[in-house]
Amino acid sequence: MQSLAISTLTICGIEELPSHGVRRVSHVLSLLDPDLPELDAFGTYGEHLRVTLRFHDIIDPAAGKVHPEPVHVEQILQFGEGLREGLSERVEGHLLVHCHMGISRSTAAMLMLMAQNDADADEDALFARLRGVRPQAWPNSVMIGFADAQLGRGGRLVGALRRHYGQQLKIQPQYTDWMTRLGRGRELEMAL
Repeated sequence: MQSLAISTLTICGIEELPSHGVRRVSHVLSLLDPDLPELDAFGTYGEHLRVTLRFHDIIDPAAGKVHPEPVHVEQILQFGEGLREGLSERVEGHLLVHCHMGISRSTAAMLMLMAQNDADADEDALFARLRGVRPQAWPNSVMIGFADAQLGRGGRLVGALRRHYGQQLKIQPQYTDWMTRLGRGRELEMAL
């Protein structure tokens, strides 16, 4: 079963972008820090539709940082609607979603796009599909919380995120130290 109305799904970080230039990417969702200069990697991608949103990968407000907000999730879901609406116009498609490292903002965005496209899908199954696309996924919990509300999932996405975090900590125990250093201890607590 396809996770979106598009044939190929990719999640990556900025450093991986050049390697995808030959893969016929048709749609790109870029989730970048506000102060990051424009990326030149897309010059080799050929014709594609690209939407860029700028906010930081944080879960608590911080001075000088742009916190993820409900409007960012609304914009991601609008992008998803565009993917669905354009289905009849394309034979195949390749969606690439990226953030700085391809671990948090981008995986949260891909998960919400999958959930939007497959409203009846079990939330744990959605996270399993996400891990199939990007095994190191650690979705931003704030973004998932907003998506849960906007998609009317009644807390089920957040519940599945908790289980996902727990599973990831078993597979990637180094995430405990990493998320602690990044100020994401609240997400570690969600997994317990």
